[in-house]
Amino acid sequence: MAMLWKFMRVAKYSKATLPPKVKVRGIPTSSRHSSSKSAPSDCSASTHSSNTLELLGKAYPQDDYSNVTEKILSKVGKNLHNRKHHPLWLLKEQVKDHFYKQYTGRRGTPLFSVYDGLSPVVTVQQNFDSLLIPQNHPSRRKEDNYYLNREHMLRAHTSAHQWDLIHSGLNAFLAVGDVYRRDTIDSSHYPVFHQMEGVRLFSCHELFSTVKDSEGLRLFEQGHRTAHKQECHTMEAVRLVEFNLKQVLTKLMTHLFGDGLQVRWVDCYFPFTHPSFEMEINFQGEWMEVLGCGVMEQQLVNSAGAQDKIGWAFGLGLERLAMILYHIPDIRLFWSEDERFLKQFIVPHIWQRIKFQPLSRYPPVINDISFWLPSETYSKNDFYDLARSVGGDLIEEVVLLDEFTHPKTRKVSHCYRIVYRHPERTLTQDEVQRLHHAIEESAVRDLGVEGRF
Repeated sequence: MAMLWKFMRVAKYSKATLPPKVKVRGIPTSSRHSSSKSAPSDCSASTHSSNTLELLGKAYPQDDYSNVTEKILSKVGKNLHNRKHHPLWLLKEQVKDHFYKQYTGRRGTPLFSVYDGLSPVVTVQQNFDSLLIPQNHPSRRKEDNYYLNREHMLRAHTSAHQWDLIHSGLNAFLAVGDVYRRDTIDSSHYPVFHQMEGVRLFSCHELFSTVKDSEGLRLFEQGHRTAHKQECHTMEAVRLVEFNLKQVLTKLMTHLFGDGLQVRWVDCYFPFTHPSFEMEINFQGEWMEVLGCGVMEQQLVNSAGAQDKIGWAFGLGLERLAMILYHIPDIRLFWSEDERFLKQFIVPHIWQRIKFQPLSRYPPVINDISFWLPSETYSKNDFYDLARSVGGDLIEEVVLLDEFTHPKTRKVSHCYRIVYRHPERTLTQDEVQRLHHAIEESAVRDLGVEGRF
């Protein structure tokens, strides 16, 4: 659902669904069906000049906010979640199948629409403003996002489509797609990953229809905001929405991981849901956070044109769930073209149990790098992004080992440990040294650091 506040990385079938070819911010979609048209991965991005970037058939002028690297641009349009028999596709299809069968209308039609082909290029207004994220919120920083320019960016979460889909008349939907964030480098973090967003809105009749003696119960009041409700919601409405949300998600996780799964909820904070929760599951003796969710901010719902409804939203990370479900140890493997990896997920039906068989574990090559920081504006994510751009997926992990401030000059030095490992063969020290030297040169040239090599 959101960014620095741990937004990880769900709603009755709408009477006013999207008609065929309705445009959601200029993107054609289809009613109640999964929109799976993937942008072509070949030549998806090009630079016509130093000031213009063409991506997915559109040109974007670059400015002082532009910070998307060629490495990241090469991932746009890959759409792993729509690649048949890919583990992310399998997981997406399992979730879809569960929602289609578990939540149906009077005529047996699915309550939830699914949109998995929406463009990853969104406006800053879609990604932040429509979700009521304050202008000064740290999640907007260049250090944590990939901006095409000041007005456009690669979406940082699938929540960027919430407002548009609600405004188009949908009351229940799932939105799936690739999202982009500048982040640390280790086995569970990657600058491109995949999310599924879920939203459901309720009218007064829908929410209270199963409650005995519901006459007089209301969705809204002129009250006060507390830790448990928004000022415009009645406590009865919030409790029912919260109960429905937790029930939906618990059923989903039990369906994915099996009976006996332990679930617990942790209070947290997302700007566009209140109250907010993180869901943690206990799988094979270990507690793991798998998603964030909450009661939608009514101001967001109202601005999208659904003033008479109340709702919930959730956001889950597909890689996180797939790593747990299939026992995949390294997030880089999702981008592998190695047949030894991919063929393990070619199965006759989406619900077949799979336990990933590890590829040969090649030894790591470890090198350290130290340098003086150029200024207070330096961010660790700047170096992480540079290391990924130069080293690509040969870099397994980057760890800040030491931070030192000179007692006289007050200059700050960082020492990072870089772990290199090829997923398919053994790396030689010579080729790693060449790569490591290239990272040193790039850090000096592009980040302005003073090397201590």
